Amino acid sequence: MAIQPQKMKTLYLMEILLQRTDEKHILSANDLAAALQEYGIKAERKSIYADIEALQQFGMDIVQQKGAHPGYYVASRNFELPELKLLVDAVQSSKFITTKKSDELIRKLEGMTSKYEAQQLQRDVFIYNRLKTINETIYYNVDQIHNALHSNAQISFQYAEWTTKKELQLKKNGALYFVSPWALTWDDENYYLIAYDAAADIIKHYRVDKMKHIHILDEVRVGKERFLDFDLAAFAKKTFGMYGGYDTNVTLLCHNSLVGVMLDRFGQDVPLVPVDEEHFYVKPLVAVSPQFFGWVTGIGSLIKIDGPENVKREYQEYLKKIIENYV
Repeated sequence: MAIQPQKMKTLYLMEILLQRTDEKHILSANDLAAALQEYGIKAERKSIYADIEALQQFGMDIVQQKGAHPGYYVASRNFELPELKLLVDAVQSSKFITTKKSDELIRKLEGMTSKYEAQQLQRDVFIYNRLKTINETIYYNVDQIHNALHSNAQISFQYAEWTTKKELQLKKNGALYFVSPWALTWDDENYYLIAYDAAADIIKHYRVDKMKHIHILDEVRVGKERFLDFDLAAFAKKTFGMYGGYDTNVTLLCHNSLVGVMLDRFGQDVPLVPVDEEHFYVKPLVAVSPQFFGWVTGIGSLIKIDGPENVKREYQEYLKKIIENYV
């Protein structure tokens, strides 16, 4: 049995206030009565006053403005406009969120404020020149992994890699991977699963968008003891591009102009040791790998690997192989 619109007057009034009012857009009791008419609801001013009082007691921050232009508006919401701008920009700039899904999420975020402030969200951060994935399976993968984490269960999946034809091809001829998932992390605009591989007795990471056919297993997760003192932030920070390599502290001799670069890469707590008026040492824990060497090479002559000796030799070999391509 359908409920008569008149009986839902207070709910419609709440919707009107949320969608059509803010500090710069105020509606009088007469304006609110006219808006309710759009829903086929008749309302006298006294009943509107009573409904507003009920909504205020319910917890809505409805402010009454007096003076030459009296009226009502919603003063605060779950998310303030600057917070929504940050969230919208994060969605729009995230590479792993498709353009279609970005549009859907932004429309929902716009519903968290008035229609007038929602226009500011569209104007300020509606940017389409950023790289976007076309793979929407990541949303279902993340959901499956969260379900496994909540259920304390292992998972199986197939893993893929890109081919020269720009197609994802299953690795190991489509063999199944069996792991215990323990965390999800976002690094370099990609989602990664951090998991324990019992067969190899090692902590591994996998790009979530490259995981295929995830199944939650009946087996309980294992490897909990390996994660008791696991620092996820440190793991992500030292693993350049999430490609792995062996972990070691590397001494880097840097020009003073690189202070910001080092703090951005290794965090604000990394010690900077002055060497002279123009240089300093930093000794972060990194995953020594081609990705790390590529990062150092990109900075150029302003940085030097000063130790340990085996890392210096590996870097020399890395550079030698690059040069050989141009001989």
